[in-house]
Amino acid sequence: MTIKEAILKSLEDLNTLANSIEICNHILENKYYEFAGKTPASTVSAQLGDYIRNGDTRVKRLKQTNGTYSYYLTKNEQNIGIDILSGDIEMQKNPVVKLKKPKVYEERDLHKLLSSYLKNTDTYSKTIFHEQSNGKDNNQIWTHPDMVGIKFLHLQTKASQNFLKSINRVDTFKLSSYELKREINSDSELKKAFFQAVSNSSWANYGYLVAFEFSDSLNEEMARLNQSFGIGIIELNANPYQSKILFPAVFRDLDFKTIDKLCKMNKEFEKFIEQTEKLMTANEKYISGAEKELDEFCDSYFINDTEVETYCNEKYIPTSEA
Repeated sequence: MTIKEAILKSLEDLNTLANSIEICNHILENKYYEFAGKTPASTVSAQLGDYIRNGDTRVKRLKQTNGTYSYYLTKNEQNIGIDILSGDIEMQKNPVVKLKKPKVYEERDLHKLLSSYLKNTDTYSKTIFHEQSNGKDNNQIWTHPDMVGIKFLHLQTKASQNFLKSINRVDTFKLSSYELKREINSDSELKKAFFQAVSNSSWANYGYLVAFEFSDSLNEEMARLNQSFGIGIIELNANPYQSKILFPAVFRDLDFKTIDKLCKMNKEFEKFIEQTEKLMTANEKYISGAEKELDEFCDSYFINDTEVETYCNEKYIPTSEA
């Protein structure tokens, strides 16, 4: 069987509501599918999410009170019992009815979405909290970005790696800067956020303005600003892997004087640079250890789609399915 066939067969066998872990256990117990990876439950969860996102009418799901999902076959609806299904739907609706005031997500709730999107592109990222910087200057928010990221160039052979490093070590990695906003709805909001990104990213190879929501009326102005200043623009999605680069960033050489200034101002930024240097200069047999250390220091990211859905639900981040 394919993984999707194994999921359908398991749902048919179970003939009731089941979560991704229960479905995964059933597949393993009955040896319907041999998983290649070490996290079969995550694989099953991702495939179940695909059924729903792609509008596959064979599978339906219900949200439980704890924010997780249970799945069942559409053809088993009558067997499961309308009382069970309606009961789950009722539990799902009650909390919404009781909310007299809609809750909204915070800007920093979006950081984990962005870090997950970047991790999917092999970019390590780290949040830089401006309130932890030295001094009490409110204008520090114009000095360093919300997040920084680094992407290494992975060459396949040792000879090519050594050759590139002997020419110019800077060419083995690219540093990026990210200015993150909840939403940008007007021309004035766009210009303020954009030039904050320009100011905060002067040191990096690439600078980006990121927002969860952009007004469609701003497309022309975003294109003009991008062409004039080279700052890229990313539209973040509740499913981080569906986030889009609306306008690419233009490459620039690193400004080491500004990097030095930021290191003096902010210990987290300094540690990020230290971890980067440690990985770049690591002996071949220590590279995996240095890479793991950098990964643990950087921002956390989602492992599977279920984690994304649960997080967005807890943080009141609107999704396309909401």
